[in-house]
Amino acid sequence: MNQELHQFIVDYGLWAVFGGTLLEGESVVVFAGFLAHQRLLHLPSVMLAAFAGSFVADQALFYLGRRYREHRFIQRICEKPAFGKALSAIDRHPHGFILALRFLYGLRTVGPVALGVSRVSPLRFLVLNAIAAAIWAVCFSLLGHAFGRTIESMLGRLHGVETKLAVAAVLGVVIWLAYRLYARYRR
Repeated sequence: MNQELHQFIVDYGLWAVFGGTLLEGESVVVFAGFLAHQRLLHLPSVMLAAFAGSFVADQALFYLGRRYREHRFIQRICEKPAFGKALSAIDRHPHGFILALRFLYGLRTVGPVALGVSRVSPLRFLVLNAIAAAIWAVCFSLLGHAFGRTIESMLGRLHGVETKLAVAAVLGVVIWLAYRLYARYRR
């Protein structure tokens, strides 16, 4: 069982990172960075998969907002309170908004759609989105890797895939709770 789970992570871990970053992916990338520290995944590959998923998701949402402004799905997004805040931030600081978008809680889906509806050119978004996705992927991958190093220094070398996954699951729950508390605090 242990070896099978290890091989499953090695074989499909990067696909999971890519898929996880198509949505809210911070915890997925931190977890993958932790697994890279445990030598189950390769850190530069984790960064590349995180970059690709994040970049593709935001590009797709940008073009959905640009092409289908009047569609029911886009109109529902436009009705969210965060959408108006995103548009006003885009008007004031379009470049800064694009670069900071991934680090702003609650704007992962709304932000790229708002950018698509705005006057930001597709080429400008493409370039700044690539830069932002690279920064984001490196930061969160390294955060997970550093977390692995910290846990290792506290607990000694972790043995067994189950132990690694248990620690990573705890990390995921902690990150999720931190986001929930931060969101509640912002309201």
